[in-house]
Amino acid sequence: QVQLVESGGGLVQAGGSLRLSCAASGRTFSVYIAAWFRQAPGKEREFVAAITWSNRHTYYTDSVKERFTISSNTKNTVYLQMNSLKPEDTAVYYCAVADGGFYSGSYAAEYEYDYWGQGTQVTVSS
Repeated sequence: QVQLVESGGGLVQAGGSLRLSCAASGRTFSVYIAAWFRQAPGKEREFVAAITWSNRHTYYTDSVKERFTISSNTKNTVYLQMNSLKPEDTAVYYCAVADGGFYSGSYAAEYEYDYWGQGTQVTVSS
């Protein structure tokens, strides 16, 4: 069992920045990859970024490249630095982790992830 708690969301003007944090606890020794997803009202949940535990290899969806940075300054906390925010980034952001024993390599697929946080709201005003 892994517990994930997101924080750092809020209201920001277009062009501003936010840093989201995901604090992991429990059986984190089994985690292979962590990711951020987001879900806007009326839309499906979509992949944002991912980072592997071992070598910190990162992946991003095209819409956030050069603006967002995922990192893990410790092996228990994952961050998402969001710069140059746009109104289209408004969504609930969720942290998720995949157990290494079941992960098959599809880092952007929701089904790969075994544990999810409750989400944190990010609102970007124009």
